[in-house]
Amino acid sequence: MVSYQGKNVVIIGLGVTGLSCVDYFLAQNVIPKVIDTRKSPSGMEQLDKRVACHLGELNVDWLLDADLIIVSPGIALSTPELQQAAKKGIEIIGDIELFCRELNQQNSKQIVAITGANGKTTVTTLVGEIIKSAGIKVAIGGNIGQPALSLLNQHYDVYVLELSSFQLETTQSLKATVATILNISEDHMDRYPLGLMQYVEAKQRIYHNAKYCVINHDDKLTIPTDQQKNCVSFGVNKGDYHLDFHFEHLIAQEQPVVATKIMKLAGCHNYLNALAALAIVDKLKISRESSIATIISFHGLAHRFELVLEKSGVKWINDSKATNVGSTEAALNSVVCKGKLFLLLGGDGKSADFSPLIPFFENRNLEIFCFGRDRFILAKLAPHITTVTETLSDAMQVIAQKVEPNDVVLLSPACASLDQFKNYIERGKQFAQLAEQYTQRSTK
Repeated sequence: MVSYQGKNVVIIGLGVTGLSCVDYFLAQNVIPKVIDTRKSPSGMEQLDKRVACHLGELNVDWLLDADLIIVSPGIALSTPELQQAAKKGIEIIGDIELFCRELNQQNSKQIVAITGANGKTTVTTLVGEIIKSAGIKVAIGGNIGQPALSLLNQHYDVYVLELSSFQLETTQSLKATVATILNISEDHMDRYPLGLMQYVEAKQRIYHNAKYCVINHDDKLTIPTDQQKNCVSFGVNKGDYHLDFHFEHLIAQEQPVVATKIMKLAGCHNYLNALAALAIVDKLKISRESSIATIISFHGLAHRFELVLEKSGVKWINDSKATNVGSTEAALNSVVCKGKLFLLLGGDGKSADFSPLIPFFENRNLEIFCFGRDRFILAKLAPHITTVTETLSDAMQVIAQKVEPNDVVLLSPACASLDQFKNYIERGKQFAQLAEQYTQRSTK
């Protein structure tokens, strides 16, 4: 175990991840201090009584007196108080960096590191399922599931980590066996005032010290800036792993390996997710037969282009996890609609540029419903086919009166949910509940 004894450690941010950091240091007989900018953060009731806690704001005195600061991904490094600490030479890292330092002492362990604007949770989960099906002890964590530090409490052979750009900003010691950036599109521009390339720079950190890199042939921003990296590619029509012309098969090294019609996953973006997962596990030397069996049976994840209801010839698709423009583009590329498409957009756009969606609205039998904080901004994209409502519920009420057989209702908001919901999960659940409620009412 890496020793931090004698260090004055300050942890910013409580919650599940913050508590895992507290436990990590307490196991070394290091009693950290905790700061949380919230006045009633989750996890307070579980905090060890020996740990001093400052709530409601950043305690500058604590920060400037620290030897080591562990910062939550939700706190930007550009925060003035952190900038003060950095100028003083105080080390600022995240929980993923602590995890990597520990694992680097165990050379037999493998890490798969996955990031991207869209699809990373699906790919992370699928990779984990493939490895598990091969009889290998695998842990999944990072930005999903358990906090990374909690995974150290048990023995695993492979660690599959979903990593956000925020987590990568404070990580230097990651040495992934396989690392991938699945795709890049504008996201979190409120956090990256210098623009898209600042966001890309954070994502590219995942490739540092990686043995293999899996890149998106169709997205040049996913290519490592270090051209000497050992790369394998996936893409729609080109790459080491790609689709055939009619999207009927997944192709690996020029050989058809899976017929898409027998897969539970649907849509071009999900076929790309499966290709990326296959490219990753091939580098881990997982049995191809085992990999294919898992890809065929994998159902996908809730709130990600999920068909939640099909009734009276109308399909209701919950893609609430589409919290950025790129995700909504992927959904619009994948949706098949013989009738009219009712598209629900809205929420907090995080200062994103929505204009890339405009071409998807052309030459399509489409109605758009915009709700939430940025509804009026979104409505400007195609005002002639757009209805503005304050809430998702209001929009669903109108749509329920209009739908006919062969229509599709797609919630793919292109925005975060926190303006009106606890999270994207709550938003997706409300969509599914309202779909059921209104279809029951209309059939009575």
